Amino acid sequence: MNHPKSFQISRRSFLRRCGATAAASGLPLWFVERELALAAEPAKVVAPNDRPGIALIGCGGMGSYDAGNCRGHGDIVAVCDVDQSHVARAIELFGKDGMPPKGYSDFRKLLERDDVHVIVNGCPDHWHSLVNIAAAKANKDIYSEKPLTLTIDEGKHVIKAVRDNKVVLQTGTQQRSSERFRLACELVRNGRIGKLKEVVVYLPAGRREGPFTSQPVPPELDWGFWQGQAPRKDYLPQRCHQLFRYWYEYSGGTMTDWGAHHMDIGYWAIGLPAPTLVESKALSTPIPGGYTCISDYEVKYTYPNGVIFNVRSTPDEDPFGGVIKKEGQRNGIRFEGSDGWIWVNRDEIKATDRELLGKPLPEGAERLYLSNNHYGNLFDCIRSRKDPICDVEIGHRSATVCHLGAISLRTGLKLQWDPEKEAFTGEHAAEGNAHVAREMRKPYDYSFVS
Repeated sequence: MNHPKSFQISRRSFLRRCGATAAASGLPLWFVERELALAAEPAKVVAPNDRPGIALIGCGGMGSYDAGNCRGHGDIVAVCDVDQSHVARAIELFGKDGMPPKGYSDFRKLLERDDVHVIVNGCPDHWHSLVNIAAAKANKDIYSEKPLTLTIDEGKHVIKAVRDNKVVLQTGTQQRSSERFRLACELVRNGRIGKLKEVVVYLPAGRREGPFTSQPVPPELDWGFWQGQAPRKDYLPQRCHQLFRYWYEYSGGTMTDWGAHHMDIGYWAIGLPAPTLVESKALSTPIPGGYTCISDYEVKYTYPNGVIFNVRSTPDEDPFGGVIKKEGQRNGIRFEGSDGWIWVNRDEIKATDRELLGKPLPEGAERLYLSNNHYGNLFDCIRSRKDPICDVEIGHRSATVCHLGAISLRTGLKLQWDPEKEAFTGEHAAEGNAHVAREMRKPYDYSFVS
């Protein structure tokens, strides 16, 4: 039995820790106390040999970052990339106890291994769906980079593969495992700012450069395999690796890149599957022969409950006025309600007044899925076989919102969306639906992973 005095000391220590955490993070004290109390619950006991084999497919910067975070939960036994310089770097990076992971150039061969239990999919966007489908069919659990798909239609195929094969998939929209974003969404969902009227998402503008000149393909790169389902094009350094996201052939610009993060949080707070109306304005046009994605834009979504969801690119605009002083200031989300506003990004959370954040939510308030570690949540769910915080349906719905905006920008049209049928309806339906799926260049279609 604990002595009362030792309990008092422990309680004092706990409160001091809460106060320090609140001061450092900007989170309200009541929320920090709740979070730390939950974190103090007994940790799950994991046996020393309970370390699943992990394979990384797509060994660029983001894939290697994800694999590095997963390495604390398992052993990286294989790596794969169509760029052999990436494979060599990953082999060196993820070796353990003198045992380097085996390198591959074709992910299908890697998936044949019985000692691979978890796939980290760090490929460019146009490869996400086929790799995820192949991994699910091979009964591997998956951490997939965002956005989950290149097109809306691909999401249906990924969901079917994941559910039919009963695997766990975590979408890499890791802001759902952030206390700041969860707090903002809980406050909005519980009416702290009154009736939600508008969500404004600020995204970085894209790149507007060109024209570019074709160059010889580097000897270490399988350029045909890298392009995959996309139309075959001459090699440009600006098409490949980190810069792929500024080409509609492979991605959707910052709408689907940063949008996959912030628009996911907006979708989480609104709590509805999808908008029913989308309209947009392109604020610049791509340079012929250069990046094809629209770099500067405004997109407006209307939800069935009347909430307006605005997305704005911000090359040099502070959402609160003034001059941008650092990169992070132009990324964030503002929730506008009848009784106030909340602003949140990866660095801070602010509100109309301190009371709005500082007053605890009442008992019985709606609580959202609790995860403070996106990678840890995946491995907890691999053991429990429960859905992770960003499961395959959430990843699909979140990506769909981004794709709807990109389709409106590409067509220049105001479009009506049916969330149940997952199709455009009404005027201009044919033009919109032409972008719901894309023709896949053979052999890199669904038969490639059948």
